[in-house]
Amino acid sequence: MSREALAEGMIPLIGRLYRENNVVTSIHGRSLINKSTMGILKAHRFARRMSKEELLLEETAPLLGVLAELDLGAASIDVARLAQKYKAEAGETSLENFLRAELADVVGKRGADERRSTDVVLYGFGRIGRLVARLLIEKAGGGHGLCLRAIVVRKGAANDLMKRGSLLRRDSVHGSFEGSIQVDEETNTITANGVRIQVIYSDDPASIDYTAYGINDALVVDNTGRWRDEEGLGQHLKSKGVARVLLTAPGKGGLKNIVHGINHTDISPDDAIVTAASCTTNAITPVLKAINEEFGVVHGHVETVHSFTNDQNLIDNFHKGDRRGRSAALNMVITETGAAKAVAKALPELAGKLTGSSIRVPTPDVSIAILNLTLAKETTKEEVNDYLRSMSLHSTLRKQIDYIDSPDVVSTDFVGSRRAGTVDGLATICNDTNLVLYVWYDNEFGYSCQVVRVMEEMAGVNAPSFPAKDAVPTAKVPATV
Repeated sequence: MSREALAEGMIPLIGRLYRENNVVTSIHGRSLINKSTMGILKAHRFARRMSKEELLLEETAPLLGVLAELDLGAASIDVARLAQKYKAEAGETSLENFLRAELADVVGKRGADERRSTDVVLYGFGRIGRLVARLLIEKAGGGHGLCLRAIVVRKGAANDLMKRGSLLRRDSVHGSFEGSIQVDEETNTITANGVRIQVIYSDDPASIDYTAYGINDALVVDNTGRWRDEEGLGQHLKSKGVARVLLTAPGKGGLKNIVHGINHTDISPDDAIVTAASCTTNAITPVLKAINEEFGVVHGHVETVHSFTNDQNLIDNFHKGDRRGRSAALNMVITETGAAKAVAKALPELAGKLTGSSIRVPTPDVSIAILNLTLAKETTKEEVNDYLRSMSLHSTLRKQIDYIDSPDVVSTDFVGSRRAGTVDGLATICNDTNLVLYVWYDNEFGYSCQVVRVMEEMAGVNAPSFPAKDAVPTAKVPATV
């Protein structure tokens, strides 16, 4: 009961920091915004499973209380990492003085946000488009950063707008939209949690005048997959009000395939068109980078067991692709994947070292990649798992790599995961230089989170993140399920 009381007391502090200061609080990357009492308790419990360190509400509640009094400017603050650093480094320093020093760049700036707003247009409103919309609405905050202004679709029926709003509201995999949605058929708009989204009907990416809707210098996110090269995607740039384009699929030709956390710094202001690679490439590349840097990868094979997708048939029918015409709901379907080769576009050091294949299975979401690797250096299962757990907490890849060692997890446990991939530590197999890793990934939502991170990089709207550096964890307790 006392823990519940502490969690209840944290909710208004979290809300106030978000609304008045543009501060997003999290626990090991899990946002605390709009969480219930039980959600906050679960987040603290999850921290123990992640880091083997107890995260006490008796420590985080007063920390949030001080943060709320510091009149902060816009920031992203990981409460768990900040609490760990205070325990490890503060010594006799008071909590307030520690936080003032740690967050000196934003203390006293009361909601100041130097980020400029960037208009966003979602071209296509399917599985990825709607999830990206949910994420952008969630991040709307004080109106800075990425601002979802419009979606572009082909009109499918007389009641098209109502159906679009209904599909945003309800999702068979990811659950109901958290908030309110209003549809206005006179203005062709959908308003979700106060975010007014113009719905534009068009089948020609080159002929839309976005400025007529007050949209300027927009970032267009193409979710259709109809065009994969510079010529096709370049059609968007011919429309008034468009500045840049992001493709939510692997690109062709010389387009940069970006995996956030790996090569996002390669994006330059001159890149008018960028692609966010594939969900599988995003899931495996961070883990491969981590393993290659520590143990060296000589060669390997990537096998993905992937949920079915919309390009397959529900029942047997003609399909231009081999095997994909057979019923997705009834069969495991062997198919090709370009993810292994695509890794080399983000990690050139692995060029020619990986092969890959895929099996589509009758599940609607969440996939798993099996990385069968030959290493340059001998190691053990324990050493690999400890290393990857540490990478998931204390490295620059902590937004991409997650880690779990629960004995009963299955695919549905990873629905809604915001990381690119989650290493299943109990499934790791290691024999000297032979290593097999199992990496779960929500091929819809986890990938959408990576897409939004690339969007933020393209728009230059990332808020400062704290703590800037981690402390080395001290107290250890056994992991739990």
